[in-house]
Amino acid sequence: MGRAVRQARPARRPSRSPRRRRRRTRLDRRAGSADVPVRSRRGTEGLMETRIQVLSEDEKAQVHERTLKVLGTTGLRCDTEEGRRILQAAGADVDEATRRVRLSADLVESLLEQATTSFVVQGRRPGWSFPLGAGAFTLLADGGATSVYDAATGERRPTTWDDWRAATRLLDALDDVGFYWCPVDYAPDFEQPGGLVRYFTDVFAVFGKHVQDSFGTPELVPWLKELLDIVFGGPAEVRARMPLSFLITPTSPLTIERGFTQTWLGLRDYGLPVAVMPMPLQGATAPGSRLATLLTANVETIGTLCLVQAAAPGTPVMYAPVVATMDPRTGLYAAGAMEHAVLCVAATEMARWYGLPAESSGLCTQTYQPDLQTAWEKTGGGLLVTLSDPDVLVGPGLLGGATVLNLEQILLDVEVIRHARRARSGVPVRDDLWLDDVLERVGPSGSFLGERSTRTGVHAGEWRLSDFGVQGSWDAWQAAGAPGSMTAARERIAAILSQQVSLSYSDDQAAALAALQRRADAAS
Repeated sequence: MGRAVRQARPARRPSRSPRRRRRRTRLDRRAGSADVPVRSRRGTEGLMETRIQVLSEDEKAQVHERTLKVLGTTGLRCDTEEGRRILQAAGADVDEATRRVRLSADLVESLLEQATTSFVVQGRRPGWSFPLGAGAFTLLADGGATSVYDAATGERRPTTWDDWRAATRLLDALDDVGFYWCPVDYAPDFEQPGGLVRYFTDVFAVFGKHVQDSFGTPELVPWLKELLDIVFGGPAEVRARMPLSFLITPTSPLTIERGFTQTWLGLRDYGLPVAVMPMPLQGATAPGSRLATLLTANVETIGTLCLVQAAAPGTPVMYAPVVATMDPRTGLYAAGAMEHAVLCVAATEMARWYGLPAESSGLCTQTYQPDLQTAWEKTGGGLLVTLSDPDVLVGPGLLGGATVLNLEQILLDVEVIRHARRARSGVPVRDDLWLDDVLERVGPSGSFLGERSTRTGVHAGEWRLSDFGVQGSWDAWQAAGAPGSMTAARERIAAILSQQVSLSYSDDQAAALAALQRRADAAS
């Protein structure tokens, strides 16, 4: 395990078991041919690709085979009674006394086959969409911060609604960010009817791309359905556009918790995609080796996927575990640990092995304000995971193990990933790019600055020309006041927010949402 390569993608190995043959059949349908790589980006032209590999094909197969063994022997605890009934009806062995559910290998394989692995999500913004399972990439704004680091004052303070709005408007303005989590705790009454309706009304008004969220109060499902109907035009439109995906977070170790899972079960008739995100912590909520932590994450992800498919066959699924490690000196989540990033790369590789869209993590730091440690942790982790090529990468904007929001850090993180994506893009190979004729004409000791091919290359993307940070001479930098990255980020944020215009609701939508809000407040 653990190898970095720069080469063409290898052809698939032959299947070695009936189960693997079934899995290959699903991937081959997606690729169109057993000889075509599922995620090829090269088209009819060559590409020297920059890639990273942690798990070999045989090692991925071992993770899967051991996952089947754990699901069939140890099983999972399923805390939702409806979920246990659904799995039992599908053929699982259920022990009601312990809430333990065990799934045979054949049952797991058959349920894996049912997941929709390629789909397109949308939002409220006209014309915006994002294809999952098709080789595209976007960022997902990290969420749940309980405090804000104000770089202008150097102080950390509790979050406010104004922080929520500023961060959400900024994220909406950045094309790099296609998915949304609530960046800060929105309000203490979020899981009351009034708070839930107010939150989603605000979110869909400010963020026009795809929203991914969840809540653990199943009784609130009718309120969300009614709100989605108002905003998007009814259940059929919601199913077609998929503007919201639901996050299910199994509790490590090996537990399908009730709240979020039961909420999704109540929403499943709306066809919302599901992201399955267990968060096993090596040495705490997972065993003390990285390999066992990866196995735990895979068991929890695949086991939950099986429940989702048994409940609603064909539901689109994102493979999204956060495979993390603790700091053994403190017992805390080691957000910036390189082990975390490497495990997230391995998880992305497992998603690809199953043919599922990958939602990954790793753009993380333990520091509580932007500094050099933030830079090396976020750049190191962000680069590694980006090279593994997930569909969605979680992370921009948060510090302190995802507990502290900093607006400037959002822009810094986006720039890190732009650099990482450039590294991922490799070197295109075409006959007209060798330029050996130019090399021959200019010859030894010549200059290529005035060559047409140089000008062409500048306009054709041979250089990534960043517009952020220090790019010019010392004199130019001094003349501009010697600005640092934080100053530049703060100025750019002010410019963005001064121009950003959110989508308004129609008069009919606004009236319907106001009426819904009044009823929800009365029910709270």
